[in-house]
Amino acid sequence: MAKIAYILLCHKDPEAIINQAERLTAVGDYMSIHFDARAKPAHFDMIRRALKDNPNVVFARKRIKCGWGAWSLVQASIHAVEAAVDAFPRATHFYMLSGDCMAIKSAEYAHEFLDSRDVDYIESFDFFESDWIKTGMKQERLIYRHLFNERTQPGLFYAAYGFQKRLGLTRSIPPDIQVQIGSQWWCLRRRTIEWILDFIKSRRDVVRFFRTTWIPDETFFQTLVRHLVPETEIETRTLTCLMFSDYGMPITFYNDHYDLLLSQDFLFARKISPEARELKRRLGALYAASGVEFQISNEAQSLFKFLTGRGRIGRRFASRFWETESTLGRERELLIVVCKKWHVAKRMVERIRAVSNIPTIEYLFNEEDTDLPDLGGIQTTLGKRTRHRRSLVRMLFDYYETDRLLVCMDPNNIELLQDFCSDRSVTRLLEIECQFSDDYLKGHAMRVGLTGERTPPETLERLLPTIRQDMIFESDRIRDADFENHYRLRETDDPEKNAEKLAAFLAISHGNAHQVTASEHLFSD
Repeated sequence: MAKIAYILLCHKDPEAIINQAERLTAVGDYMSIHFDARAKPAHFDMIRRALKDNPNVVFARKRIKCGWGAWSLVQASIHAVEAAVDAFPRATHFYMLSGDCMAIKSAEYAHEFLDSRDVDYIESFDFFESDWIKTGMKQERLIYRHLFNERTQPGLFYAAYGFQKRLGLTRSIPPDIQVQIGSQWWCLRRRTIEWILDFIKSRRDVVRFFRTTWIPDETFFQTLVRHLVPETEIETRTLTCLMFSDYGMPITFYNDHYDLLLSQDFLFARKISPEARELKRRLGALYAASGVEFQISNEAQSLFKFLTGRGRIGRRFASRFWETESTLGRERELLIVVCKKWHVAKRMVERIRAVSNIPTIEYLFNEEDTDLPDLGGIQTTLGKRTRHRRSLVRMLFDYYETDRLLVCMDPNNIELLQDFCSDRSVTRLLEIECQFSDDYLKGHAMRVGLTGERTPPETLERLLPTIRQDMIFESDRIRDADFENHYRLRETDDPEKNAEKLAAFLAISHGNAHQVTASEHLFSD
């Protein structure tokens, strides 16, 4: 009978990881865990203590810091696979999971399913001929060397890419491999895993090539399996149910999706919402059950498209199915910096990046050229961003794999502020009050098109009080809205007093906050 070694890549929620490991190993399967080295040491210690006496759990010998789209995700997988191969000689299959995956079938069903066919389950489509990549870079992922992380170092990432592109510094793909692409959630037989590990040791040239490709977790294992295993022994599919919105972002499953998930032709599902406690409880009990019969209908994809399509044209005649735009999530925290002087807010955000690991985005609803990741098109115009504001921000939380996100907004975005502050997530506002000199107001009037180079001085002098009053009005509206968690940082206050407010807003130490507020030229024009 099949014995599954689960390869778990995770970086948060230690209690859920402990529960998942105990649940999956209770029926005789195994688990190898790689817990991201970026995560809190206390969380890793909690997991190790809870599972130290479980003989069916092993940890990757080396923990590394993982970054989305980087080789580190592949290297972490390899470390976890090597630990599982050595620790569990009876394992027949190796199944890749993330921390928010859960079984949607019983262990009995999963074992019988894997025993029924002697094949590897992995998406592996031709990189160049298939349409697996819908938007963004394609061949550029491979022919240029990507030395920086696109999410954490976007400036360096695109600068290095542009430099190579301008100088024609392309490279060749190793001639004897045909690059494949597909989902990273695979299930491979032991023999295939051993072949891959041997290949990694003998073909350092191929490993070096993939180390500097972009998003290699979608190409490395997919390419190697197709290179090493006969085509008749590959089932080009994943056994993990994952669905995507029109914008290319993963759909999250909630309590009312239990029956839907059980009817899908998959063994696991991703992503299960942290809030879906009842769904987790029911699925957890299901894995250990015996004699359960499953009626497979596999309609989730088409049903999702149908119902969301009706919603878009105002014809939703059914109870909630997926409300992907309803909330950012109770567990998430949106930090909004509100400031009329954009350069002051940007300066402060730059300093905040240096003292915290909070992802930050500048004036995404005000500047068309704000540096945003490719989210399938929703980010391309200010109009789209504003119309789909909650979807956009939720995608950004998912993209950066974080529960805390900082964004900048102009004080005139009162409707956006009211919308986000009414969300079930925790929303905090930091309003930066600046002094406005006459020279600044004149420059502002020109920037927004109220005046031009030839505007008479007397006209400009008459206009300045109105502009100043308009800025005061915007601030008063924010104050009158009586938002919760509203902090006010003033240019006229000393750095020590401002540090107290910034520390409370960001939930960081007073010392780190003081480094920000005591920065030279913070409020300079």
